[in-house]
Amino acid sequence: MPQELNADVARAIGAAFADVVVVPEAPAGQRPRAVIGNDMRPSGPELVAAFADGLAARGVDVTLIGLASTDGLYFASGSLGIPGAMFTASHNPAQYNGIKLCRAGARPVGQDSGLAQVRELASRYLALGVEAVESVAPGTIDEQDLLPEYAAFLRSLVDLSDIRPLKVVVDAGNGMGGFTAPAVLGTGAGLPELPLEIVPLYFELDGTFPNHEANPLEPENLRDLQAAVVEHGADIGLAFDGDADRCFVIDENGDPVSPSAITALVGLREVAREQAAGRPAPTVIHNLITSQVVPDLVGATGAKVVRTRVGHSFIKAEMAQHDAVFGGEHSAHYYFRDFFFADTGMLAAMHVLAALGGQQHPLSALAEIYQPYSASGEINSRVDDVPAARARVVQAYVTEQGAGPVTVDELDGLTVSHWDTTPQWWFNLRASNTEPLLRLNVEAADEDIMIKVRDDVLALVRLTEED
Repeated sequence: MPQELNADVARAIGAAFADVVVVPEAPAGQRPRAVIGNDMRPSGPELVAAFADGLAARGVDVTLIGLASTDGLYFASGSLGIPGAMFTASHNPAQYNGIKLCRAGARPVGQDSGLAQVRELASRYLALGVEAVESVAPGTIDEQDLLPEYAAFLRSLVDLSDIRPLKVVVDAGNGMGGFTAPAVLGTGAGLPELPLEIVPLYFELDGTFPNHEANPLEPENLRDLQAAVVEHGADIGLAFDGDADRCFVIDENGDPVSPSAITALVGLREVAREQAAGRPAPTVIHNLITSQVVPDLVGATGAKVVRTRVGHSFIKAEMAQHDAVFGGEHSAHYYFRDFFFADTGMLAAMHVLAALGGQQHPLSALAEIYQPYSASGEINSRVDDVPAARARVVQAYVTEQGAGPVTVDELDGLTVSHWDTTPQWWFNLRASNTEPLLRLNVEAADEDIMIKVRDDVLALVRLTEED
């Protein structure tokens, strides 16, 4: 919001980012450098200019890449080997903006890995002024267009030149997908034409989002794409969020394909490529609300499967720690070792196009393989007393074991699993970090069991004293 993030705040954060991350990490004997990109939100250019000024005031040479998707900024950070900042509020409404920071090579800056220090120092700079600390020789600010290199790099990772012709509807939601899709999937960056007929939907960059919010996680924001896929007789639909780091997939019938199914599909492709190269046991990461189909199918190949908590910084850290070839989240973030361990919706989309175009079956038939179980999706419950609601669930499912023998872990919230015996089901109950909410995800081997477990847990969560 403007009252929380304005030019003064952005300048202070830029200076703090310089002192905490950019300058200390600069190679010996080289000038400290950083790269900045922004999405299509109207407030972006002013905030970028102020942030760049803060960096330069602390001796950092700044490269501005202008309009970019978040994965475009990660590409810039990774290919240039310098820290970066992306100005975006992702899928949030138009009045919002924010900053995603990364270290050189697109490595994350998390709460425990520099973000808290940046915040603390920025508060000091905001109160005292950047000029209050010792002066340094100011850095320079220049501009560079990296879109062609970004598009060529993605094309080098997935070859789409020999697939069967596909008609693809792309809903950019007036976000950065309208900037990157023509470059990567079309000829907008001067690359050869692919056997893809792209039907554009809301490609005009407009940070006020006049057609629908750029948040494909909400079903109502997929309706235009679903209708367009059916209307045009398309093979597939792709929906990107505002900064185009997430991608959602629609089949030829207009039905959504679960992000867990995409995680399994892409994970198997990456594992097969690794094994063909003589690396028999690559690692794939998935978060704990991803479908059981991911460890089932990926683990059956001999690959190592690592389960992690929900959240961008956590899965990115696990990707690097395990040198994982791929990672997926049920929120439709997909991470690739070959993309600096960072997330990119466009590369995930290209893998799906390659899988679909490499065989003759429709996407619905292909996706069915990766969606054998029934899932509830994430259900939020606002409760007056989060600990008490959670305790009721623990009492029923763990202490009393009314459902029979279960396995329990608290990696992220409460996960209770009955998967090793019939009927097969599991659920995860996580508290929000910012609101009095409990988030429930349930999966079962059949829909009747999923519904029963879902309703039983929700009844416990939403129980009131009057009940």
